[in-house]
Amino acid sequence: MNTKIQEKLKLLPDKPGVYKMFNAQGELIYVGKAVNLKNRVRQYFQSQKNHTAKVRAMVSNICDFDFVIVTNETEALNLESNLIKQNMPYYNILLKDDKHFPYIRIDFRQDFPRVEIVRRYKRDGAKYFGPYLSSFMLRESIEAVRENFPVRQCKHDIGRMIARGERPCLMYHVGKCCAPCTGKVTREQYHELLNEVAALFEGNCKPYIAKLTEQMQKESQNLNFEKAAQLRDRIRAIKSVSEKQIASSATDKCYDVFALARDELGTLAYGLFV
Repeated sequence: MNTKIQEKLKLLPDKPGVYKMFNAQGELIYVGKAVNLKNRVRQYFQSQKNHTAKVRAMVSNICDFDFVIVTNETEALNLESNLIKQNMPYYNILLKDDKHFPYIRIDFRQDFPRVEIVRRYKRDGAKYFGPYLSSFMLRESIEAVRENFPVRQCKHDIGRMIARGERPCLMYHVGKCCAPCTGKVTREQYHELLNEVAALFEGNCKPYIAKLTEQMQKESQNLNFEKAAQLRDRIRAIKSVSEKQIASSATDKCYDVFALARDELGTLAYGLFV
Protein backbone atom coordinates (compact mmCIF):
# COMPACT_ATOMS: atom_id res chain seq x y z
CA MET A 1 0.00 0.00 0.00
CA ASN A 2 1.57 3.25 -1.15
CA THR A 3 1.57 6.64 0.59
CA LYS A 4 -1.15 8.07 -1.67
CA ILE A 5 -3.57 5.30 -0.68
CA GLN A 6 -2.71 5.69 3.00
CA GLU A 7 -3.55 9.39 2.86
CA LYS A 8 -6.77 8.84 0.92
CA LEU A 9 -7.96 6.20 3.39
CA LYS A 10 -7.96 8.91 6.06
CA LEU A 11 -10.39 10.98 3.97
CA LEU A 12 -13.03 8.28 3.53
CA PRO A 13 -16.41 9.29 5.03
CA ASP A 14 -18.95 7.19 6.96
CA LYS A 15 -21.42 7.59 4.10
CA PRO A 16 -22.80 5.51 1.23
CA GLY A 17 -21.12 5.77 -2.12
CA VAL A 18 -19.21 4.20 -4.98
CA TYR A 19 -15.46 3.59 -5.07
CA LYS A 20 -13.19 3.14 -8.08
CA MET A 21 -9.86 1.30 -8.08
CA PHE A 22 -7.04 2.13 -10.52
CA ASN A 23 -3.81 0.34 -11.47
CA ALA A 24 -0.34 1.80 -12.08
CA GLN A 25 -1.32 2.82 -15.62
CA GLY A 26 -4.34 4.76 -14.34
CA GLU A 27 -6.77 2.20 -15.75
CA LEU A 28 -10.03 1.58 -13.92
CA ILE A 29 -9.88 -2.04 -12.74
CA TYR A 30 -12.76 -2.25 -10.27
CA VAL A 31 -15.94 -0.41 -9.25
CA GLY A 32 -17.85 -1.19 -6.07
CA LYS A 33 -20.59 0.26 -3.90
CA ALA A 34 -20.73 0.63 -0.13
CA VAL A 35 -23.20 1.59 2.56
CA ASN A 36 -20.21 2.91 4.50
CA LEU A 37 -17.27 3.93 2.31
CA LYS A 38 -14.77 4.11 5.16
CA ASN A 39 -15.41 0.58 6.38
CA ARG A 40 -15.72 -1.02 2.95
CA VAL A 41 -12.67 0.43 1.23
CA ARG A 42 -10.41 -0.06 4.25
CA GLN A 43 -11.25 -3.77 4.27
CA TYR A 44 -9.32 -4.23 1.04
CA PHE A 45 -6.07 -3.00 2.58
CA GLN A 46 -6.30 -4.77 5.93
CA SER A 47 -5.58 -8.46 6.55
CA GLN A 48 -6.10 -10.47 3.37
CA LYS A 49 -6.57 -13.84 5.08
CA ASN A 50 -10.28 -13.90 4.30
CA HIS A 51 -9.95 -12.48 0.80
CA THR A 52 -10.53 -14.63 -2.26
CA ALA A 53 -7.77 -15.13 -4.81
CA LYS A 54 -9.45 -12.64 -7.13
CA VAL A 55 -9.57 -9.95 -4.45
CA ARG A 56 -5.94 -10.54 -3.46
CA ALA A 57 -4.89 -10.24 -7.09
CA MET A 58 -6.90 -7.06 -7.51
CA VAL A 59 -5.53 -5.43 -4.34
CA SER A 60 -1.97 -6.17 -5.46
CA ASN A 61 -2.66 -4.10 -8.58
CA ILE A 62 -4.33 -1.13 -6.89
CA CYS A 63 -2.18 2.00 -7.01
CA ASP A 64 -4.90 4.59 -6.47
CA PHE A 65 -8.61 4.87 -5.76
CA ASP A 66 -11.37 7.44 -5.91
CA PHE A 67 -14.88 7.62 -4.50
CA VAL A 68 -18.23 9.33 -5.05
CA ILE A 69 -20.57 10.07 -2.13
CA VAL A 70 -24.30 9.50 -2.69
CA THR A 71 -27.36 9.91 -0.48
CA ASN A 72 -28.50 6.28 -0.16
CA GLU A 73 -27.76 2.68 -1.09
CA THR A 74 -30.15 2.76 -4.04
CA GLU A 75 -28.23 5.61 -5.65
CA ALA A 76 -25.00 3.73 -5.02
CA LEU A 77 -26.37 0.66 -6.80
CA ASN A 78 -27.54 2.76 -9.73
CA LEU A 79 -24.22 4.55 -10.13
CA GLU A 80 -22.20 1.36 -9.70
CA SER A 81 -24.28 -0.36 -12.37
CA ASN A 82 -23.82 2.47 -14.85
CA LEU A 83 -20.07 2.75 -14.28
CA ILE A 84 -19.55 -0.99 -14.69
CA LYS A 85 -21.57 -1.14 -17.89
CA GLN A 86 -19.75 1.85 -19.37
CA ASN A 87 -16.19 0.93 -18.36
CA MET A 88 -16.25 -2.88 -17.94
CA PRO A 89 -13.45 -2.95 -15.32
CA TYR A 90 -11.31 -6.07 -15.44
CA TYR A 91 -12.05 -7.34 -11.93
CA ASN A 92 -15.75 -6.63 -11.91
CA ILE A 93 -18.49 -9.22 -12.07
CA LEU A 94 -21.41 -7.25 -13.42
CA LEU A 95 -23.98 -6.64 -10.69
CA LYS A 96 -23.24 -9.60 -8.42
CA ASP A 97 -22.64 -12.43 -10.87
CA ASP A 98 -24.98 -11.02 -13.49
CA LYS A 99 -27.92 -10.78 -11.11
CA HIS A 100 -30.35 -8.34 -12.68
CA PHE A 101 -32.12 -6.02 -10.28
CA PRO A 102 -35.63 -4.89 -11.24
CA TYR A 103 -36.54 -1.61 -12.91
CA ILE A 104 -39.80 0.23 -13.51
CA ARG A 105 -40.36 0.85 -17.22
CA ILE A 106 -42.80 3.32 -18.80
CA ASP A 107 -42.75 3.84 -22.56
CA PHE A 108 -44.14 7.34 -23.05
CA ARG A 109 -43.92 6.96 -26.82
CA GLN A 110 -46.97 4.71 -26.72
CA ASP A 111 -50.46 6.16 -26.47
CA PHE A 112 -51.51 4.04 -23.48
CA PRO A 113 -48.44 2.32 -22.00
CA ARG A 114 -48.40 0.09 -18.93
CA VAL A 115 -46.25 0.52 -15.83
CA GLU A 116 -44.01 -2.54 -16.07
CA ILE A 117 -41.47 -4.31 -13.89
CA VAL A 118 -38.53 -5.49 -16.00
CA ARG A 119 -35.22 -7.18 -15.19
CA ARG A 120 -33.11 -5.66 -17.93
CA TYR A 121 -32.40 -2.07 -18.80
CA LYS A 122 -32.49 -1.47 -22.54
CA ARG A 123 -31.74 1.57 -24.65
CA ASP A 124 -35.14 1.47 -26.29
CA GLY A 125 -36.35 5.03 -25.75
CA ALA A 126 -38.53 4.19 -22.74
CA LYS A 127 -38.11 5.76 -19.32
CA TYR A 128 -36.64 3.55 -16.60
CA PHE A 129 -36.59 3.99 -12.83
CA GLY A 130 -34.19 2.00 -10.70
CA PRO A 131 -32.55 -0.42 -10.27
CA TYR A 132 -34.25 -1.44 -7.02
CA LEU A 133 -32.75 -3.59 -4.30
CA SER A 134 -35.93 -5.35 -3.19
CA SER A 135 -38.34 -7.04 -5.60
CA PHE A 136 -40.88 -7.47 -2.81
CA MET A 137 -40.85 -3.76 -1.93
CA LEU A 138 -41.14 -2.86 -5.59
CA ARG A 139 -44.17 -5.10 -6.15
CA GLU A 140 -45.84 -3.68 -3.05
CA SER A 141 -45.29 -0.20 -4.47
CA ILE A 142 -46.73 -1.21 -7.83
CA GLU A 143 -49.81 -2.46 -6.02
CA ALA A 144 -50.07 0.90 -4.25
CA VAL A 145 -49.79 2.65 -7.60
CA ARG A 146 -52.63 0.56 -9.00
CA GLU A 147 -54.77 1.37 -5.97
CA ASN A 148 -54.28 5.12 -6.43
CA PHE A 149 -53.69 5.55 -10.17
CA PRO A 150 -56.02 3.72 -12.59
CA VAL A 151 -53.42 2.92 -15.25
CA ARG A 152 -53.98 -0.10 -17.47
CA GLN A 153 -52.57 -3.48 -16.48
CA CYS A 154 -53.60 -5.62 -19.44
CA LYS A 155 -51.57 -6.41 -22.57
CA HIS A 156 -54.47 -6.07 -25.00
CA ASP A 157 -54.31 -4.09 -28.24
CA ILE A 158 -56.11 -0.91 -27.18
CA GLY A 159 -56.65 0.33 -30.74
CA ARG A 160 -58.26 -2.93 -31.79
CA MET A 161 -60.52 -2.96 -28.72
CA ILE A 162 -61.69 0.58 -29.45
CA ALA A 163 -62.37 -0.30 -33.09
CA ARG A 164 -64.42 -3.33 -32.06
CA GLY A 165 -66.29 -1.43 -29.37
CA GLU A 166 -65.42 -4.01 -26.73
CA ARG A 167 -66.50 -3.60 -23.13
CA PRO A 168 -63.97 -2.75 -20.40
CA CYS A 169 -62.73 -5.51 -18.11
CA LEU A 170 -63.30 -6.04 -14.40
CA MET A 171 -60.44 -3.70 -13.45
CA TYR A 172 -62.49 -0.78 -14.74
CA HIS A 173 -65.54 -1.74 -12.70
CA VAL A 174 -63.52 -2.01 -9.47
CA GLY A 175 -61.87 1.36 -10.09
CA LYS A 176 -58.36 0.11 -10.91
CA CYS A 177 -58.28 1.08 -14.58
CA CYS A 178 -59.49 4.16 -16.43
CA ALA A 179 -60.32 1.91 -19.41
CA PRO A 180 -58.62 3.62 -22.35
CA CYS A 181 -59.96 0.67 -24.37
CA THR A 182 -63.39 2.35 -24.37
CA GLY A 183 -62.08 5.36 -26.29
CA LYS A 184 -63.30 7.74 -23.58
CA VAL A 185 -59.80 8.56 -22.32
CA THR A 186 -57.53 10.68 -24.50
CA ARG A 187 -53.80 10.18 -24.90
CA GLU A 188 -53.19 13.50 -23.13
CA GLN A 189 -55.36 12.54 -20.15
CA TYR A 190 -53.67 9.17 -19.81
CA HIS A 191 -50.16 10.64 -20.03
CA GLU A 192 -51.07 13.19 -17.38
CA LEU A 193 -51.89 10.25 -15.11
CA LEU A 194 -48.59 8.57 -16.01
CA ASN A 195 -46.67 11.75 -15.20
CA GLU A 196 -48.05 11.54 -11.66
CA VAL A 197 -46.89 7.93 -11.42
CA ALA A 198 -43.44 8.91 -12.69
CA ALA A 199 -43.28 11.69 -10.09
CA LEU A 200 -43.93 9.08 -7.40
CA PHE A 201 -40.98 6.96 -8.53
CA GLU A 202 -38.82 10.08 -8.71
CA GLY A 203 -39.37 10.63 -4.99
CA ASN A 204 -42.42 12.92 -4.82
CA CYS A 205 -44.41 10.54 -2.65
CA LYS A 206 -45.51 12.65 0.34
CA PRO A 207 -49.16 13.17 -0.75
CA TYR A 208 -49.68 9.44 -1.33
CA ILE A 209 -47.98 8.42 1.91
CA ALA A 210 -50.20 10.88 3.78
CA LYS A 211 -53.29 9.38 2.13
CA LEU A 212 -52.27 5.80 2.95
CA THR A 213 -51.36 6.78 6.52
CA GLU A 214 -54.83 8.23 7.01
CA GLN A 215 -56.39 5.02 5.66
CA MET A 216 -54.17 2.93 7.94
CA GLN A 217 -55.20 4.91 11.01
CA LYS A 218 -58.89 4.52 10.16
CA GLU A 219 -58.53 0.77 9.72
CA SER A 220 -56.71 0.54 13.04
CA GLN A 221 -59.43 2.52 14.80
CA ASN A 222 -62.02 0.16 13.31
CA LEU A 223 -59.99 -2.79 14.66
CA ASN A 224 -59.18 -3.99 11.12
CA PHE A 225 -55.61 -4.72 12.12
CA GLU A 226 -54.84 -7.02 9.21
CA LYS A 227 -55.80 -4.34 6.69
CA ALA A 228 -53.90 -1.72 8.71
CA ALA A 229 -50.79 -3.92 8.63
CA GLN A 230 -51.08 -4.27 4.85
CA LEU A 231 -51.27 -0.49 4.48
CA ARG A 232 -48.29 -0.10 6.81
CA ASP A 233 -46.22 -2.45 4.64
CA ARG A 234 -47.32 -0.57 1.54
CA ILE A 235 -46.19 2.74 3.03
CA ARG A 236 -42.79 1.25 3.82
CA ALA A 237 -42.52 -0.09 0.29
CA ILE A 238 -43.34 3.27 -1.29
CA LYS A 239 -40.77 5.02 0.91
CA SER A 240 -38.18 2.43 -0.07
CA VAL A 241 -38.61 2.65 -3.84
CA SER A 242 -39.19 6.41 -3.81
CA GLU A 243 -35.76 7.23 -2.42
CA LYS A 244 -34.29 10.10 -4.34
CA GLN A 245 -32.37 8.83 -7.33
CA ILE A 246 -31.79 9.56 -10.97
CA ALA A 247 -34.20 8.06 -13.47
CA SER A 248 -32.32 6.36 -16.28
CA SER A 249 -32.86 7.77 -19.74
CA ALA A 250 -32.66 5.15 -22.45
CA THR A 251 -30.66 7.21 -24.93
CA ASP A 252 -27.09 7.05 -26.14
CA LYS A 253 -26.28 10.58 -24.98
CA CYS A 254 -23.33 11.18 -22.65
CA TYR A 255 -23.40 13.73 -19.86
CA ASP A 256 -20.71 15.42 -17.78
CA VAL A 257 -21.99 16.25 -14.30
CA PHE A 258 -20.43 18.84 -12.01
CA ALA A 259 -21.15 19.53 -8.35
CA LEU A 260 -20.06 22.54 -6.32
CA ALA A 261 -20.04 22.91 -2.52
CA ARG A 262 -18.86 25.97 -0.61
CA ASP A 263 -18.52 27.01 3.04
CA GLU A 264 -16.47 29.47 5.08
CA LEU A 265 -13.36 27.28 4.75
CA GLY A 266 -13.30 26.95 0.99
CA THR A 267 -14.90 25.59 -2.17
CA LEU A 268 -14.97 22.04 -3.52
CA ALA A 269 -15.79 21.16 -7.13
CA TYR A 270 -16.30 17.63 -8.40
CA GLY A 271 -16.72 16.42 -11.97
CA LEU A 272 -18.31 13.13 -12.96
CA PHE A 273 -17.73 12.16 -16.58
CA VAL A 274 -20.24 9.49 -17.64
